Amino acid sequence: MESASQDINLNSPNKGLLSDAMTDVPVDSAASARTAAPQGLTLAEEEELRSELAKVEEEIGTLRQVLAAKERHCGELKRKLGLTPLDGLKQNLSKSWHDVQVSTAYVKTSEKLGEWNDKVTQSDFYKKTQETLSQAGQKTSAALSNVGSVISRKLGDMRNSATFKSFEDRVGTIKSRVVGSRENSTDGLHSPSGAGDNPPQDNAPF
Repeated sequence: MESASQDINLNSPNKGLLSDAMTDVPVDSAASARTAAPQGLTLAEEEELRSELAKVEEEIGTLRQVLAAKERHCGELKRKLGLTPLDGLKQNLSKSWHDVQVSTAYVKTSEKLGEWNDKVTQSDFYKKTQETLSQAGQKTSAALSNVGSVISRKLGDMRNSATFKSFEDRVGTIKSRVVGSRENSTDGLHSPSGAGDNPPQDNAPF
């Protein structure tokens, strides 16, 4: 069965089409991979640029290898010194913040904000608002002090009133009665004469 199928494939009518299609594929892969030269460049200039590009790419690869070696050496030095990645992060952040502070954009922004602050504080609207707030604060303080003095004066008047004095007299009278009754009761309980006046009688029969 397999030999019969192979014979059928070999004797297929599409055999000629497949071979014709394969003959149309270009053999020079390097020539097909080369892109067309940009307009305005001669073949010599293109070759020169390609040669320079190859040199630059080679230099980039060498620099990457050198950088990787330097980073490994730096990591070993940090490990021997006991420096952690957190220390490196702090150092990088402080350096970055310092770079931001000395940058032209930051300096210009700080100067612009300072100018705006000066303009705002020196404007008539700001001065009027500040004066208004100051006057409002003074009025509030005066009102609070007036309220305190009025309350203290009212309390003094209340204590000097006849009603309050009569109430104090009543409280004092009730207090004296309560204290006096307690003293009398304690004297009666602890009196030695009370216990000796009525001696116990002997009710025993003759």
